[in-house]
Amino acid sequence: MGTPPRPARYAARILLTALALTGCSSSAPSPAAGSASPSTPTPAPPVQVCTTLVSYWAKETLLGTKWSGLDWEQKGLSNDQYAIHEDAVAAGRAEERTAGRTKALELIDRFVAQHCAEQGGATGG
Repeated sequence: MGTPPRPARYAARILLTALALTGCSSSAPSPAAGSASPSTPTPAPPVQVCTTLVSYWAKETLLGTKWSGLDWEQKGLSNDQYAIHEDAVAAGRAEERTAGRTKALELIDRFVAQHCAEQGGATGG
């Protein structure tokens, strides 16, 4: 079998990093002495994961980075998240033409946050 292609390994690292940054953990911390019940880490809400991943990839696409050409599966996006990604990139490009790159990147963050929230994390598809 061998190792996966480089873009797939990179996308997997990005996904794992995003999950780690959003509070996802594979092991529970040991309970504090004298605590009534052990605490369990709470996974990141789907809206937060959607916002983090889609915003990251939309900005990468707008910037034209080396990895921006990966497909939606390699980016770790659902079909619904990819639809938000495409709309965010289109809106960002329009904003970049009129207001510049900085404003376009800010618009992407707002656009993605709004649409991920409206769709409850856009995990379908």
